[in-house]
Amino acid sequence: MIRKKFPCAVLTFSTTTAAMSMEKKCGDYKIPGRLIPVPREITAGCGLAWKMTAEDYEAYKQKIERLNLTVEQIVFVEL
Repeated sequence: MIRKKFPCAVLTFSTTTAAMSMEKKCGDYKIPGRLIPVPREITAGCGLAWKMTAEDYEAYKQKIERLNLTVEQIVFVEL
């Protein structure tokens, strides 16, 4: 069975600590998503990224910016 791909926002971090902080704060503020290994298509510092649907990213973008975390890059890909 072929898994259907969806547009996703992938937020990468330069440190593992920043990625883990993102997971904690998103859980606290009920922001959807999860930590994943950085996809091969993207190059990033620590090897961990936060994945969420592109729609969720647009809906929670301001809330994420207020978390005061250092996001290395935000990439939109189909995963």
